[in-house]
Amino acid sequence: MEEVAIHNLRQSEGLLSALQPLKQKIEKRLNLSEYRKDAKPISLNNNLLQRISLAAGLSLNHKRNWAEIEQVSLDSLRIHETTFSRFSLQHLWSGLIKYRYNHLEIDWSVAANRSRVINFEMLKGLEYLMDDDNLDEWLAITTKKGKESFGKIPLLDLNIGTYQDDIPATLNLNGREIPNTQILIAGSTGSGKSNLLAVLMREMRSLTVETAYPVNFLFFDYKGEFSDPENRSWFSHFEIDDSAILDPIKAPLPFSPFKNFVGKTQNEINLYATELANAIVSIDNARMSANMSNRLSEAVIAAYRTTKNKAISFQIILNEYVQLQPEKDRAKDDSIKSVLKQLIRNNLFASEDKIDLIKNSFVVKMDGYPKDGPLAKAIVYFIISKLNTIYESLPKQAVSEECVEIRHFTIIDEAHYMLDFDNKPLRDLIAVGRNKGLSIILATQNMDSYKSAYFDFYANAQYPLIMKQQSITDSIIKDLFGVSGIEFQEIKESIAGLALGELILKDSNSIALGMGKKFKKIKVSRFI
Repeated sequence: MEEVAIHNLRQSEGLLSALQPLKQKIEKRLNLSEYRKDAKPISLNNNLLQRISLAAGLSLNHKRNWAEIEQVSLDSLRIHETTFSRFSLQHLWSGLIKYRYNHLEIDWSVAANRSRVINFEMLKGLEYLMDDDNLDEWLAITTKKGKESFGKIPLLDLNIGTYQDDIPATLNLNGREIPNTQILIAGSTGSGKSNLLAVLMREMRSLTVETAYPVNFLFFDYKGEFSDPENRSWFSHFEIDDSAILDPIKAPLPFSPFKNFVGKTQNEINLYATELANAIVSIDNARMSANMSNRLSEAVIAAYRTTKNKAISFQIILNEYVQLQPEKDRAKDDSIKSVLKQLIRNNLFASEDKIDLIKNSFVVKMDGYPKDGPLAKAIVYFIISKLNTIYESLPKQAVSEECVEIRHFTIIDEAHYMLDFDNKPLRDLIAVGRNKGLSIILATQNMDSYKSAYFDFYANAQYPLIMKQQSITDSIIKDLFGVSGIEFQEIKESIAGLALGELILKDSNSIALGMGKKFKKIKVSRFI
């Protein structure tokens, strides 16, 4: 009998919903009623629940009936491959399945047959574990290898698709030899950019959620695809639920965007005031005189005096700004007041922190705002500024012999709207992130967007990923790949010939050796 391939499997209809009572039952058994401030309760992910249920199902010693199994209805959603590749136990799973089904003639090459069998066993195992005290017996079973693996830093070798001849294409994000983990993506509408982002998120989460070093993310959903109720099934692959969606139209983002300067020096406040004044101007491309600029900075400083150095608000800044104006101008609007009033009117942020942006994953719903408008820019700018504030207080990333810890990814689709001005929080995020286990993925429609006058994004990106584009400047290709002549023409033609879901990746090894093609073509796995 051939081996049962534990991949390319579909979920049964409603599987993840059916597993939720088991999740709650196990977590209730394992978790305390209260935790210290520096500890957190255990939360089981779908991969682990599926494995537990499958193991429980296969342990039941009864004769399987194909007529019953054939009734299992399959969904279009896939079971992620890492579910059963965990601890490299694919051969064991295959052996257990063949043992239980050796009395039946089953064509294991048919993916639907494998999917029905595995889902049937999971559902039977679920039923067993929910009955009587069966769960308590299962919770007592542990493996030494499992405990050791939980404490290790996971290697983030993301499988994003295939090279030619179906060779797996991976991106090593945290090996000790990798200088940084920044990823740049460029692809026009219809190139498969959204699918690539989803694959990256799925991989980083699937590889880490069952370890002591989960990688969380914050995704700016400009198109509203990921927060669309029609696509909510994607969330199970990222190990998040509806609570991860932050929609500033429905409710203020649950944190204050401003720094708290209690116990800090006045010089720190003065520097921050200048940065904040520049940001408020930049997000709306407002024109202002030197007097207005100075007045806005002074208003920020005065706002902190009002709050005794605690976090301020846009309303307090506006009040102080008006008080600093000549009395004859206080009733009139100017460009600064206009921006501040828009921010106040739309109530984008809460006055205090109610969530931890680093220790959890979130999707910020952005499609309710014009992409190039001041409100969208303000949301991204101030969230990134908040992330930087959190990063400053974090210890350095953990390091093992093989790899380094990655804590968090900030993912900005349509990033070109945030690259056309001197975006200091974005620059700081990229610079600080290297030592704190924090990284960023920027996605735009064209590689030219990364040629910024304010920051060298190319030099700070380990993986520039080029998808189909309307056009790309020749100098960008030459700078990125270090090519000219025939090599340049070959790369340019390869980019022009990219199909949906294909990308070009710089081959650093070939470039270092000075031989072979200086790029590789990857066909990205289809997920959405």
